[in-house]
Amino acid sequence: MSTTMNETAGLAAAEHDDLQVESKDTYNYKVVRQFAVMTVVWGVVGMLVGVIIAAQLTWPEFNLGISWFSFGRLRPLHTNAVIFAFGGSALFATGYYVVQRTCQARLWGGWLVPFTFWGWQTVIVLAAITLPMGITQSKEYAELEWPIDILIAVVWIAFALVFFGTIVKRKTPHIYVANWFYGAYILTVAILHIVNSAAVPVTLGKSYSAYAGVQDAMIQWWYGHNAVGFFLTAGFLGMMYYFIPKQAGRPIYSYRLSIVHFWGLIFTYMWAGPHHLHYTALPDWTQSVGMVFSLILLAPSWGGMINGIMTLSGAWHKLRTDPILKFLIVSLSFYGMSTFEGPMMAIKTVNALSHYTDWTIGHVHSGALGWVGMITMGSIYYLIPRLFGRNQMYSVKLIEVHFWVSTLGIVLYIASMWIAGVMQGLMWRATNPDGTLVYAFIEAVKATHPYFMMRFFGGLLYLSGMLLMLFNMIMTIRQGKNAVAAIPAVNHGHAGGGKAPAVASAAHS
Repeated sequence: MSTTMNETAGLAAAEHDDLQVESKDTYNYKVVRQFAVMTVVWGVVGMLVGVIIAAQLTWPEFNLGISWFSFGRLRPLHTNAVIFAFGGSALFATGYYVVQRTCQARLWGGWLVPFTFWGWQTVIVLAAITLPMGITQSKEYAELEWPIDILIAVVWIAFALVFFGTIVKRKTPHIYVANWFYGAYILTVAILHIVNSAAVPVTLGKSYSAYAGVQDAMIQWWYGHNAVGFFLTAGFLGMMYYFIPKQAGRPIYSYRLSIVHFWGLIFTYMWAGPHHLHYTALPDWTQSVGMVFSLILLAPSWGGMINGIMTLSGAWHKLRTDPILKFLIVSLSFYGMSTFEGPMMAIKTVNALSHYTDWTIGHVHSGALGWVGMITMGSIYYLIPRLFGRNQMYSVKLIEVHFWVSTLGIVLYIASMWIAGVMQGLMWRATNPDGTLVYAFIEAVKATHPYFMMRFFGGLLYLSGMLLMLFNMIMTIRQGKNAVAAIPAVNHGHAGGGKAPAVASAAHS
């Protein structure tokens, strides 16, 4: 495919930036290292809590009769740990890395940079303390109480200042498309968080939402769905547009398609939230608007998936030997699958079957474990050796094992939830000729128990993969420190770690 002038400019920033001569103060890699390490640590914690609550649903006695250890207390801890601790740390790490490399400029902001790291970790620790205690606003993905919400807003504004300040001071005229996605997610998440978290404080641990009734529900799912759309999609698409071309050593397939993907996604996602409220008190026309925009959303989503997959055309041979590339390409496959499944489930007639069932749980984890988890792992595997002065991870074989263990875990998880969910929906709606229900609710619960067990084992496999990644990372860091100590300081002069090795196979535009 022909390369336009804009593509050339983007590739010059995204693909050739490893080749520049670096001085001591070129890049701030310290904060990138910190967030990258905490991504893996919080990934282990978040997946561990997920396995625990999956066990509690399968074997209720595992709640142990302890309030802070019960499913109701640990479930929001799991979602916050996976989304904001694991996913959030990954977005900070990769966002800070990508914006510096593509802008060829050190992070702007001075003390604001370490503040974003320590502030975000403080938010996570406070969440880990307050949620098991039952201190919560009871809003999906926005459970944290008002003092923590204020801290989140302050940290996020600092993040925006650092990111856009770096864009302003860039040394390249072109803004590479990955930064478009990072920038959009940063701005939108700030708006979502501030509007949805508006509340009237009563005590330090108690507040009441500024909204009521159906308006509160609509604002909550405007926030909830767009947290998925921007925090868990747009930000990670920024990763996709940088790390897939870098690891494949090829230019992005179509720069024009990436721009169409960006604007289509940004415009459409904002209006899809009402599909979470089908068959509720929300006005019917609003539900229909959510359904229509959800269906439209399929086009830009698949455009992005195709753009990423076609970037690998001509590099398929690398998939046999490059496990990092396997993580990245499989993540795109799950992105495509979950962005097809979501619009389908938004259709009212389909939603009548799927809503409130474990089909929704399977859909969410298809995106979370398959798309978000896999692209994060691939990107962090790319980053860790470069951040710690190594040519590659401690064990490439362990990356391969991690890939297959995680993939098997995801398949077990989502297949079990798909089967359980469709079965639940059919059993709940089955009626006798006289209109009475065929099955009691407890019969549906009993029928799904084997699939709950399968989900538990799938989650256990996924957690095992994260533990392998943690071990691999620790060993890589230890070897990197030894390597840096053995080499004269002049070869490792820039701030934050050793000089990142160039990607020998990076394609020239």
